[in-house]
Amino acid sequence: MRLIKGFAHFWYDFIIGDDWKIAAAVVAALAVTLGVVLAGASAATAAITGGVLLLLFFVVSVVIDVRS
Repeated sequence: MRLIKGFAHFWYDFIIGDDWKIAAAVVAALAVTLGVVLAGASAATAAITGGVLLLLFFVVSVVIDVRS
């Protein structure tokens, strides 16, 4: 049981880290990008959309942390 807890704790720290908002932003950006791909957009459009969303969500997360 200790091994399973240690394994889960490692992955939680690795994925979530210090700020859960950034992890949530990555998941949201990937979900929207998947939606764009499934809607039939080109690969370039999907890549640009994903990159812009990731950058936008990251900036919003940092602004929220700075204002707090």
